[in-house]
Amino acid sequence: MHVAEGRKKRSAWNLFELHDGGWEGCTKKLQLGCNHPETLEKPFGWWIVSICPAYCDTTRAMCFCGAGTKYPNRPVAESCGFKINLPSEPGGPKITDWTKADFENIFTTNSSRRGWCNVDPKDAYASKVNFKEECDCKYDGLGGRFCEIPTVCSCLNQCSGHGHCHGGFCQCDNGYYGIDCSIPSALSPMQEWPAWLRPSKVDVPDKAPIGTNLINVSAVVKKKRPLIYVYDLPPEFNSHLLEGRHWKFECVNRIYTDENRTLWTEQLYGSQMALYESILASPYRTMNGEEADYFYVPVLDSCLITRADDAPHLGIQKHSRLRSSVTLDFYKKAYDHIVDQYLYWNRSSGRDHIWFFSWDEGACCAPKEIWNSMMLVHWGNTNSKHNHSTTAYWADNWDPIPSHRRGDHPCFDPEKDLVLPAWKRPEPGAIWLKLWARPRKERKTLFYFNGNLGSAYEHGRPENTYSMGIRQKLAEEFGSTPNKEGKLGRQHAANVTVSPLRSPKYLEELASSLFCGVLPGDGWSGRMEDSIQQGCIPVIIQDGIFLPYENVLNYKSFAVRIQEDDIPNLIKILQGINETEIEFMLANVRQIWQRFLYRDSVLLEAQRQKKLFPEEDGWAVEFSKLREDDVFSTFIQVLHYKLHNDPWRQHLSQPKESGLPKVCLRTH
Repeated sequence: MHVAEGRKKRSAWNLFELHDGGWEGCTKKLQLGCNHPETLEKPFGWWIVSICPAYCDTTRAMCFCGAGTKYPNRPVAESCGFKINLPSEPGGPKITDWTKADFENIFTTNSSRRGWCNVDPKDAYASKVNFKEECDCKYDGLGGRFCEIPTVCSCLNQCSGHGHCHGGFCQCDNGYYGIDCSIPSALSPMQEWPAWLRPSKVDVPDKAPIGTNLINVSAVVKKKRPLIYVYDLPPEFNSHLLEGRHWKFECVNRIYTDENRTLWTEQLYGSQMALYESILASPYRTMNGEEADYFYVPVLDSCLITRADDAPHLGIQKHSRLRSSVTLDFYKKAYDHIVDQYLYWNRSSGRDHIWFFSWDEGACCAPKEIWNSMMLVHWGNTNSKHNHSTTAYWADNWDPIPSHRRGDHPCFDPEKDLVLPAWKRPEPGAIWLKLWARPRKERKTLFYFNGNLGSAYEHGRPENTYSMGIRQKLAEEFGSTPNKEGKLGRQHAANVTVSPLRSPKYLEELASSLFCGVLPGDGWSGRMEDSIQQGCIPVIIQDGIFLPYENVLNYKSFAVRIQEDDIPNLIKILQGINETEIEFMLANVRQIWQRFLYRDSVLLEAQRQKKLFPEEDGWAVEFSKLREDDVFSTFIQVLHYKLHNDPWRQHLSQPKESGLPKVCLRTH
């Protein structure tokens, strides 16, 4: 799509928009309400996560105690502020009445039962007063049972040491700009520039005299390719989503303890933040769009998806409560912004642009306007078999989205897109024990899968469509834990584990297994990463759906694919693989396992923590010992290859120098 040439655009070295938390372009204070419009039946409006009977901070749509209370900045999150009805029968759940505010338990100053907003932490810890147990500290930046301990919040690159983090939004120091305060003023001296901004390569002519004074020799200063330009999007697409999290663990890969130590999360969606931070701090980043090879569009759908029900301004009610539709709309708005404000889209019709869809079904809900671009996903569904939404969660279903918005594209195109690993919490103990390197003789379990197996088991997902029925079929054949009827799988065996009971020794059990199941959940799951990181040979059961790097790595050398219809023959197939092949695949898993770690992001955090504390945490020590290519290195390698081999680039009017020997380039 081409845009009008006369329109005012940004290019090259842009004038940065300085956004502050709670403000829109520093000119208009945000007004983000906590509640939907009230009705006679619902005085606080329809339920939403931000629903608030107390003081609403309209810069973030978050609920607090407010003025007039002893602790005005204490959160009154969700059921904390409302009446709770006791169970109607023994063992039943408590029910929150969202129409009745619980002012007695929030604001009272009764000496024996102080309201949540007036409880003195010392009295509560000493059991001198009672308080409402449903109240807690869900918001980022607050620690302690009573939110009495201010902690560091989670921000992109922690504002690069040049700003203050407000719940996810960086307020930059004077002279620094950007979403992570990493861009210095043009007037600052080069020695104060961050490493990613400095020139990194000096080319001296081959005929330069050796051993002579080189002062008069003409040298060219270059940066490493591929060069990535990161769009400076309005904060509604990223930092405001981080700032308004109603649960501190949402969509981030780390939070901070009461002592301001790093606490890594188990949020699989944390990969999006990890990659974004690595790009922002990378020597491959450029501020000059004219020299860029790629353009990264930083929409944090990881925060949007998990926050879609958080507050009225996110607009899910306008999309029939479909998170998939809300997500498409956000990406379309980002596309409209860059087409309207920048010059770069027309250069390749968007083919040199990169979008990250961390949602459970990846780029299935991408708007049709951006499909030419490269999609980074965790779900590589080519739609060759499963040509529809595969989630069992109705709000994520993309089938109802009309074609005039979505088009008719597949969810993944292996010719242009890339599946990246999900985020996995750093496990220093597993690295120290070298679980990834455990030899064949110590792997006694033939096949291992541990996870939700559906409705036949206690606490299993009730939908028949969960995991497209694949996990259920596996359990019917090889289940090693009795289901609700007390039955095991038809072909259960002593050396086969298929169980819904999550083991406290999960990583150890993976490392004691030869083959490990990689099956979908609601879309992708993190089983591939679990298997590879513990040195187990992945057994993939999901037809037509690519796994991380499957279109760039030789999967046959380290993984096994089983067709969904062949599940009853699974064990026979695995038993038919000879020991030579097994040792070959195990050796290859050991060669690539670090490509499934976000080590670069972890080490960036280690550098920040090292400046604050004299002793390094175990995760920093162990990750600093790793030397092989990680997720970010692999991502850059893929971009480098595509830069010089994507056929469409041959037709660009300004081809860039490759930096590669000609033998490495594709010939036509």
